[in-house]
Amino acid sequence: MNFKNVTVAGSGVLGSQIAFQTAFKGFEVNVYDINDAAIEAAKERANKLAIIYKNDVAQNDAEVEAALGRLSFYTDLGEAVQNADLVIEAIPERLDIKQGFYEQLSKVAPAKTVFATNSSTMIPSQFRQFTDRPEKFLALHFANEIWKNNTAEIMGHDATDKQYEEQVIEFARAIGMVPLHILKEQPGYILNSLLVPFLNAAQSLYAHGVADPHTIDKTWMIATSAPRGPFAILDVVGLETAYNIVAAHAVNNPTAAKIAELIKAEYIDKGKLGIATGEGFYKYPNPAFEEPDFLK
Repeated sequence: MNFKNVTVAGSGVLGSQIAFQTAFKGFEVNVYDINDAAIEAAKERANKLAIIYKNDVAQNDAEVEAALGRLSFYTDLGEAVQNADLVIEAIPERLDIKQGFYEQLSKVAPAKTVFATNSSTMIPSQFRQFTDRPEKFLALHFANEIWKNNTAEIMGHDATDKQYEEQVIEFARAIGMVPLHILKEQPGYILNSLLVPFLNAAQSLYAHGVADPHTIDKTWMIATSAPRGPFAILDVVGLETAYNIVAAHAVNNPTAAKIAELIKAEYIDKGKLGIATGEGFYKYPNPAFEEPDFLK
């Protein structure tokens, strides 16, 4: 592995975390997003992450300031990837958006560049045909709050050259992750194969009027001693991502359609997107599930 320059495409909740963690571990990182407003939001996220790292991760503030200095921001994809050894894609979970992105990326990325998708539920073979280098294309999936939930799931497809899987495994280790090599394509990898059905079950209970989100979370937290319930987890994931995942199955699934309609009308359309906007199923920075009386 000889990666030095990394581009993270998509500067949302997880994209920003991937970029900051990579820069914190010494790599030069270009952050790409589609417009100036998105880039300004990315810079704000980076500054908020810097505070978290100063408080919880770094040995000293100088490490964090150095990480900020290794971040550059672009709205021009060609400029963002001109020296990239690795591009990590963390754009919305929609096949049409990913198709357009990879078709554009293939036109401007150097021949040396390895492409990695952070897709939550799609598999690389679904959109490898939109790249010009299927042998250098694979999945590299992270968990939210990357600085402490430091898993990195690496998953190729049947045309991925094994040397690039090994290089990405080495890269994941270099940025402080625990590399988890997925041996065959699996929608959702390991983590989301377990997590998504759990979150969907909770959303189904809510959508069908069985119980409200706080009661569902309280039940799970008391019964399992978990620090968060499913709706608190959804706030971390981000409700736009949660909506995109469930909406992809809404056509032939009445329950998924009901969940998608509820999430969009009651949360997304009202700007309640989770922790990133200060409100989702809970209000932040002091969510109700952290209050002493929540579990009583």
